[in-house]
Amino acid sequence: MSRRAEELPKPTGSSAGLHSGDRMTREEFHRIYETMPEDFKAELIGGTVCLASPLRRRHARDHLLLGAVFVAYSTRTPGLEAGNNGTILLGDDSEPQPDLFLRVLPESGGQSRTTEDDYVEGPPELVAEVAQSRRSMALRGKRNDYTRNGVLEYVVLCLKDEKARWFDLKGRREIAVGEDGVIRSLVFPGLWIDTAALFEKDWDKLQATLDKGMTTPEYLAFAQRLAQRSEK
Repeated sequence: MSRRAEELPKPTGSSAGLHSGDRMTREEFHRIYETMPEDFKAELIGGTVCLASPLRRRHARDHLLLGAVFVAYSTRTPGLEAGNNGTILLGDDSEPQPDLFLRVLPESGGQSRTTEDDYVEGPPELVAEVAQSRRSMALRGKRNDYTRNGVLEYVVLCLKDEKARWFDLKGRREIAVGEDGVIRSLVFPGLWIDTAALFEKDWDKLQATLDKGMTTPEYLAFAQRLAQRSEK
């Protein structure tokens, strides 16, 4: 063995158990993943292991702004939960860790559940990802995974183009963002996202657009239905 080889650090983290491109079931992936260090991040997409890449400043910034919209909406609406970078036990060969999700809680009629060890199992109603470009895995492998495992709606922010892409996964179609630049969620009435304001970091406009959406009759009826389910 050469001196150079002797000086290399011993395998830890990803090299000890998970490698990009490995093929495995979700059960196998989850078992190994739980032995990894706290700061280690990986996903299983369509049975293939994908290790996280370093995130640039802009990804972190726009991710946080979109997450703030989700939090503002969910905390004002009974029976909903927003999550950030949470592991989702999605299917037999899928365990993603999406940038953001929004779900109806199980007790309010949602299609996912919370496991005894505090994971989300099953598809959240809405998932959002922040992508560097239109070539990102978020628009290929992840979109396919979310579709076949029952996620209903999907939003991808493409940073390089400063564009948002909006998908009705149940209907297997992409929906054009409104001419005013606003995404009006199909699954969550009143969840209105002003994409121009998001890319411009204009929180006041983001908040004003959301507030407007949450005064519509559709939103008020939706919130009432959720409240009634939670009371049962």
